[in-house]
Amino acid sequence: MSPLLSFFLVLPLLLESKATAIEAGDNCSLITHRITGKIGGVINYSSRSGKEQEVAMEMAVEDYFRSSCSQQLTLQLEDSGGDSSTVASATTELVSSKQVHSIIGTMTAQETGLFSEVDMNMKNIPIISLTSPAITPPSMAHQLPYFLQMSNHITLHMQCLADIVGHFKWRRVTALYEHKNGFSAYSGIVTLLSDMLKAVNSEISDHSDLSSLSSVLNPEITIEQELIKLRSKSNRVFIVLVSSLELAILLFEKANQMQMMEKDYVWIVTDEIASLLDSVDSSVVKNMQGVIGFKTNFARTGDTFKRFKSRFRNKYGSKYPEEEEYSNPSIFALRAYDATWVIARAMEKSQGKITSEELSGNILSSIFEGLSGTVRFENNVLWQSPSFQIINVVGKSYRVMAVWSPKSGFLQSEEKHKGATANSSLKNWGPVYWPGGMPSTNPRGWAISDADSPLKVGVPAMGAFNQFVRVTFDQTQNETSVTGFTINVFEAVVKRLPYNLPYVLVPFYGTYDEMVEQVYLNSLDAAVGDTEIMADRFQYVDFSQPYVDSGLVMVVTQKAETSHATWMLKTFTKKMWLLMIAMHVFIGLLVWLIERGNNTEFEGIGAMLWFSVTIIFYAHRQPLTSNLSRLVLTPWLFMILIVVASFTASLSSAMTVSRLEPSVLDIETLQRTNAPVGCNGNSFIPSRLDMLKQHSLWSPMQKSSLENTAKVTPKQDPPSS
Repeated sequence: MSPLLSFFLVLPLLLESKATAIEAGDNCSLITHRITGKIGGVINYSSRSGKEQEVAMEMAVEDYFRSSCSQQLTLQLEDSGGDSSTVASATTELVSSKQVHSIIGTMTAQETGLFSEVDMNMKNIPIISLTSPAITPPSMAHQLPYFLQMSNHITLHMQCLADIVGHFKWRRVTALYEHKNGFSAYSGIVTLLSDMLKAVNSEISDHSDLSSLSSVLNPEITIEQELIKLRSKSNRVFIVLVSSLELAILLFEKANQMQMMEKDYVWIVTDEIASLLDSVDSSVVKNMQGVIGFKTNFARTGDTFKRFKSRFRNKYGSKYPEEEEYSNPSIFALRAYDATWVIARAMEKSQGKITSEELSGNILSSIFEGLSGTVRFENNVLWQSPSFQIINVVGKSYRVMAVWSPKSGFLQSEEKHKGATANSSLKNWGPVYWPGGMPSTNPRGWAISDADSPLKVGVPAMGAFNQFVRVTFDQTQNETSVTGFTINVFEAVVKRLPYNLPYVLVPFYGTYDEMVEQVYLNSLDAAVGDTEIMADRFQYVDFSQPYVDSGLVMVVTQKAETSHATWMLKTFTKKMWLLMIAMHVFIGLLVWLIERGNNTEFEGIGAMLWFSVTIIFYAHRQPLTSNLSRLVLTPWLFMILIVVASFTASLSSAMTVSRLEPSVLDIETLQRTNAPVGCNGNSFIPSRLDMLKQHSLWSPMQKSSLENTAKVTPKQDPPSS
């Protein structure tokens, strides 16, 4: 674009601005008394966000002067240089010498609280902090009642981060945050993020405290040394919690040089960096390929924002011509603009002299729609229901994959570029361009580093059941071989893992309890074998899901089988047999008594006995002449039918089904008979039997037998996983 063409494009805006100023000045000249308000600003001119805040605050004062004639505003800006001591001196200068009514700056609550101990005047002046996110320790509310934060609370940022980690099911992350001037105002974020990650079954495995660029002589070497430490560990998910843009640029440049922006690596940035990606050049974006993060979402389509953006680009480009190409306003510029308006509107409500208490009350009661959204304070923190755009750096810029809000979680983005909104529930973000190139499966979040040694997996070497684990030594090849069903299962599982897991099988010559203890003491990384899952062992180690049934059983001899004649007699009980014989004889006698006078077939005792025998098989030949005899005999015939059927079924079952009955039914039988007991001395059984001995359930003879048996019997747990 030629200089002449640029002049004609800017000329209408300048004329419009000049005409508005003249018109406002003519109208304001009619007002004889105006309130003069002084606003102080402490920002870092050397940072990108500080430059944007400076321009936005100056624009806010100009715009307010045009819209209101009842108040005259003056803006006093001081450069903090990103140093806490400079922030303190600049703030003291504004309060004591220039006597400002309120301050807007990038000081944290912790820094302000520390400065207020030296200068008591700072406690009585409204301060609006532009740091993001908002962190307010509980004690600050009483120590600094007029300290307000123009940003969303830290818990919302950490909740969004935890949801991102939970979405990809990463179990461990590494947190990085910037350490400034001897103390970190954000060190508590690590604890807060750790609490949030517990809800998604994740944790912080390591954290790194990065020194600010101004506090070290050679920042490149310092960052390189820190990255070498992180690269030597297995975790590959890195979250840059809090960092200046300048430190982040150097961090990713070094990470790219050290091949930490390759496959399997994950980098996540927060709003403090992601919201400034529109303001960096292509070389920075090139070093951040595959990075994901979240940035504050705000309306970019309104006429008010479009006019502000046009004026901001012109003003920023003229003030910082070397950055004219990347002069788009970020959320930090919008909040600085709105913060200036909040104070100006609060001063306008003051009657007469402006007091700190009245000014602070007017600020807290302010509610209006600003460029950054609804401006309203609650508990001295910006009250908004924010939404964050989930971005993925790819190519020359970034793409918006989703939008997150505290109430709705992740929502799908309508657009794949800047300014996207949410329209549907999110289940899949689509392809994510991770570090290392084209989109692929989501990184698992860790890798075997060069410093990691193979896992030491213990196996029982003195087991009695070689089918599960068998340890042999080949003297010809001078090597130990470990085989068995349990080893085959373990090797099959390892082969199905989506990554390489180096391990070495270590024969363990000891008891199972001792092997479990070595895993607990980290002498062994794991143990594979037919180890029984027990409550006391489970307190120290975790077990896999059992794949073989197991249990504690007694092995005893089989009881000798009885003869078939004995089976016949045992079909019914003795009482049942006697009752049936007595009833049968009684019925036969009763029928004989009824029939013997009128029926010649029932003469003599022999006829009665023969009738009693033949009636069992329904083979009786004597006719019955009396109806009373028939009445007595009929129900007995039904009874004989039921008894014969039951006897036949029971006898058939007894003769066809094998009767494998143990000679000892329970442990009480062993106690009564003083039987010797043998067990595997290397298993958990002796400890259980010792408990029985201590409760005096065994006789002295059994105790002695048990002790001797446990010492000489081969060692093995019951087969299990």
